Amino acid sequence: MFKSKKKLKIRTREFMPEYKTDGASGFDLRAYLPAHKDRPFRVGAGETVLIPTGISMEIPKGYEVQIRPRSGLALKEGVEAILGTIDSDFRAEVGIITKNSSTKPFYIKHGDRIAQGVLAPVTKAKFKVVNELSVTERGEGGFGSTGVK
Repeated sequence: MFKSKKKLKIRTREFMPEYKTDGASGFDLRAYLPAHKDRPFRVGAGETVLIPTGISMEIPKGYEVQIRPRSGLALKEGVEAILGTIDSDFRAEVGIITKNSSTKPFYIKHGDRIAQGVLAPVTKAKFKVVNELSVTERGEGGFGSTGVK
């Protein structure tokens, strides 16, 4: 997917984002932790950290890259990337905000797949101030107002 219009600046080619299957919508992002080649990086129970990826992206205008957790890592280990957005005008290294929700430490090795990115089009809203909004069945009902099930 990152061809022609989508440019990458990477520290090493081994960290090139990749789609693992033809049907995958998300590409894998890896931990760039060269100081931890011999010993993994520890993320304590309940801790939130920023994990570098070793890449910067030039995303076409009108698109974003959504950062998402890897489902297996979240389910099996309780460790997940916090949902994030990389805007088309961002040029610095991509970092993955990672939370360990488990009760035990988790160790990330240099090169581990820690998140996935999804390239998505952006639709911009046009905001308008009004005195009232249209009436709907739900109305002003908030969290849980349509039922718990």
